[in-house]
Amino acid sequence: MRDGETIPLPFKIGAALALAVLLVPVLIVVLTGLNAGDYLTFPPQGLSLRWIGAFLTSPTFVPAYLFSFKLAFVTTLIATLIGTAAALWLTRTTSALGPVLRTLFVLPLVLPGVVLGLALYVFFSTSGIGLARSFTGLLIGHVIVTTPLVIATVSAALVDFNRSLEEAARSLGASPLEAFRSVTLPIIRPGISAGALFAFIVSFGQFEVTLFLASPDTQPLPIAIYTSLRYRFEPTAAAAGIFAILLVIASTILTSRLVNFRRLFGGR
Repeated sequence: MRDGETIPLPFKIGAALALAVLLVPVLIVVLTGLNAGDYLTFPPQGLSLRWIGAFLTSPTFVPAYLFSFKLAFVTTLIATLIGTAAALWLTRTTSALGPVLRTLFVLPLVLPGVVLGLALYVFFSTSGIGLARSFTGLLIGHVIVTTPLVIATVSAALVDFNRSLEEAARSLGASPLEAFRSVTLPIIRPGISAGALFAFIVSFGQFEVTLFLASPDTQPLPIAIYTSLRYRFEPTAAAAGIFAILLVIASTILTSRLVNFRRLFGGR
């Protein structure tokens, strides 16, 4: 939206409805995690911090939460490096392979997670490379899913980038690496930060791919919640969901302090 333009009322109503659809499940999870009853029910039978304490002392959920955090952190680092490099190449190349590779990079977002997870599991199991049900195999699956998000945000930041700035730095004696570090990187940093945020959130909550690639002794939080809901219908799983929501909110607030999203996506 340009300055001075107003958003039409139907779009405001649609945005409000969409926000409600997104927030209502979150509210249900929070209230269920604060349930005072013995079972996972909604509406809650009173409010209590009982299941919050059960989560904090759980020998299952706490290690799963920390493992998911570690996995998402490592995934974010790798996906950000690969995605930034790929976005730079895709936005600058004149090769006929550019559109083909762009399509290949987007495929993990198009394919259902179940299909991708099953395909990776079958490949790891039949190829004999020893990655089935391993941390490395799980990490590869998460990187494949999250890298397209980084490519999309960094590419958006590079759309209006003026390459003459790099050329001016090169003409003044800067090496290609120095020109990128001092000129290009500060300009596209908001896109990189936004892509890293999306990669972290998606990796932390990734379920379908994780279901096929996680090993029994290294269960991320989504699998631990799924297993708990399958065998024990108690609110501890909802309490774990509260902490996952808090982590997403904290990372979003932190990134919003560092990134001007309106400017990144074409606003002012």
